[in-house]
Amino acid sequence: MSTPPHKARPAGPGRALPDTQQGMRRRNLSRVMHTVSAEGPLSRAAVASRIGLTRAAVSTLVDELIRSGLLEELGPERPGRVGRPGFALAVSGRGPAGIGAEVGVDHLAVCAVDLRGRVRFRAVRHVPNRGRSPEPVLGELTGLVERVVAEAEGEGLWPAGLAVAVPGLVARDARTVVRAPNLGWHDTDLGGLLPAGLPLTVANEANFGALAELWLGEDTPRDFLHVSAEVGIGAAVVVDGRLLHGNRGFAGELGHVPVRPEGPQCACGGRGCLEQYAGEDAVLRAAGLEPGEDRVGLLAGRAEQGDADVRDALHEAGTALGIALTGAVNLLDPESVVLGGALSGLAPWLLPSLRSELARRTAGPPCPVSVSPLGPEGPLLGAAHSVVRGVLDDPAAVAERS
Repeated sequence: MSTPPHKARPAGPGRALPDTQQGMRRRNLSRVMHTVSAEGPLSRAAVASRIGLTRAAVSTLVDELIRSGLLEELGPERPGRVGRPGFALAVSGRGPAGIGAEVGVDHLAVCAVDLRGRVRFRAVRHVPNRGRSPEPVLGELTGLVERVVAEAEGEGLWPAGLAVAVPGLVARDARTVVRAPNLGWHDTDLGGLLPAGLPLTVANEANFGALAELWLGEDTPRDFLHVSAEVGIGAAVVVDGRLLHGNRGFAGELGHVPVRPEGPQCACGGRGCLEQYAGEDAVLRAAGLEPGEDRVGLLAGRAEQGDADVRDALHEAGTALGIALTGAVNLLDPESVVLGGALSGLAPWLLPSLRSELARRTAGPPCPVSVSPLGPEGPLLGAAHSVVRGVLDDPAAVAERS
């Protein structure tokens, strides 16, 4: 699927840079990159006007970014403007690219996104990963990464970093999967099992899905709760445009919130967790169906045909989601809940009971619930775009590595 250009929220670096002359230069380079990325093509004069620097200062910064291959000049601006026309600037369609990867319970995926936010290359492999040890899974993922990187390099792109979305808890080192119950992984350092030489970030798939919604969604609020699922169910909390990570980085484990404390045993060790009622496998069991390669397609197709068992199972899943979300909504008071991941494909049958349960149980007015247009692509896109955002946040660092 195509993705829109990056939207700066707001323009500027995402990490603190030292308050020195060098730090100021790096921040200004970032401001130029974010502004051109969000609003370009723009002339140097237009960039100067937007970020409040002199045209001479901006020209110096722009020249550096052009030399580094991060910006390019497209040609004179269109006629009709007052004064001498300037050359329109745009982020480069060549140079650094973000490599995103996803480890799912039943698939592996990799994509390359350029600085303009376009998905340039993609590789997907459908493979059951549940219960497999990390080494062969990550070996196959490495093969996909290498294929996508080779294709990208053939088009003048080079990998600025690799971000990997996983269905589990990730330590604050952004490398170690502490626990992924649906994969059966524990305390696994992905850094030693993935391609060397690429800056690596590992994060929970729901967090990357929320970032994709924040950066790529239309009119996404700054405060929302993002819910995504396939076999497991995860959530991410976004407050004032930033992820809420929690003390250990484990915030958002909605799938293991108990909705019926005496319910069935869960892979996490608890009982009656949300995943036991609203995860894909749970819904298939409740509907009397065998899991196949396209679980959501099977459920949606049967629901569209009026299958009463499937519709009942989805109704109950929506009710369970509403119960679990009630606690989060009452505690956090988000502006909205966004349904993403595989759940988005089942929204027509989940939402009525979910919304009804939320309205019945929340203390204040009902919290709006919307469906992400990114669907199951969200985590993979969020991973790749997180690398691209890193380039925009500190282009000087990327230029130094190129």
